[in-house]
Amino acid sequence: MTVLDLTGLTTRPSQVWGGVRLVPLVREEPLTDLRLHEEIYSDGPGLVELGPRDHYLSYIPHGFVAAWTGDGSPAAAYGTRLDGPGGGPPPAMPLRFHRRMVRRQAKDRLRFLPLHLALEGYLALHFGGPVIAWQEWSDRALRGGLSPRVEEAYVGAQVRGLGDALRVFEIHPNQCGLLVYTGDALASAFAVPHPDDYRALHPSLVSDLYGELVHHYALLAAPLPDFRTAIDGAGIRSLADLRAAARRQERDWALFHDTTMAGGLLDVPHTAQSVYRLGRFTLSRFLPPFAPKHENHIGETITDENGRIAYLKTFRLSENQVRRGHLLSRLAERQWNLADTAAELGVTEAQLGMRLESAGFGHLLRRDVLDLYRKVAVGTLGRKR
Repeated sequence: MTVLDLTGLTTRPSQVWGGVRLVPLVREEPLTDLRLHEEIYSDGPGLVELGPRDHYLSYIPHGFVAAWTGDGSPAAAYGTRLDGPGGGPPPAMPLRFHRRMVRRQAKDRLRFLPLHLALEGYLALHFGGPVIAWQEWSDRALRGGLSPRVEEAYVGAQVRGLGDALRVFEIHPNQCGLLVYTGDALASAFAVPHPDDYRALHPSLVSDLYGELVHHYALLAAPLPDFRTAIDGAGIRSLADLRAAARRQERDWALFHDTTMAGGLLDVPHTAQSVYRLGRFTLSRFLPPFAPKHENHIGETITDENGRIAYLKTFRLSENQVRRGHLLSRLAERQWNLADTAAELGVTEAQLGMRLESAGFGHLLRRDVLDLYRKVAVGTLGRKR
């Protein structure tokens, strides 16, 4: 378990557009030996080969290519774009095939599919299904596990106000990241090594994927208030005094933001999985503790040898997605034994069966077992009345 280390990244005062709040992340010392650039793909779906029998299908508009140096010298970001005839958009392609989520292109370049690396990690959570052939599980569950796993997300263009907010957003000097809020709920965090990388990748945020909760908050939220500060004139005798007071306000805002607004991401331990080494850097993805009724974010990072973040991209799970992760994790901890898992959760087996059906996992149980659980649940409700 680990927490995200944003050392070197400082939050600046937020900017508000309707129900969207944008919080800049600035690096005083940009990283020069790791650079990111974008590969733009077609606007259609992409199919990723994960293994001989496993595939991942999603809307994949772009990939990121990380370039690094082994001796700490500056690395260059080489832009790549697929253009059609005359420099226009590429012709429509119904399906684009990708080999692996992460693929090395050269000795010092690595292509990965941003955010999909994290989403695939969530979809693969205990994907194999029951590890012991308990009698309650269906033949389908024992043979194929959780295949197929399906989750919903919204492209940024569907999040109300996000496109306009990103278009009018003021990019700060040395800005290397951004935190996006809708209805003052943290939607996603994005950070890159260098300001030039951020300026190039800033437009890509509108084609990223966002969670169901974020979409609804943006749709229903009233215009957000701006956090304005006032400097007490007492004690201000010079420009130096005024500058010092302004800096104190900036520090107070950063402290409030990092401990209160973003605490659900920054203060919660996550389970990290290393995916690839890039010289002194490591590409990883992480999963949350799946605590119901709390913020839960999945994501991916590139960290240096000290664990500090060079690259970050996150996705906030909906309450239903958290519930599914919670149930799968508890089942896996108890070797998929329904009686033991129900006892740990403080419910009956029938209630646990109903929770599995409500979460979309009813097909994993044998039909006669699920029917029995339904009868028990109905009978229990009848007696309560």
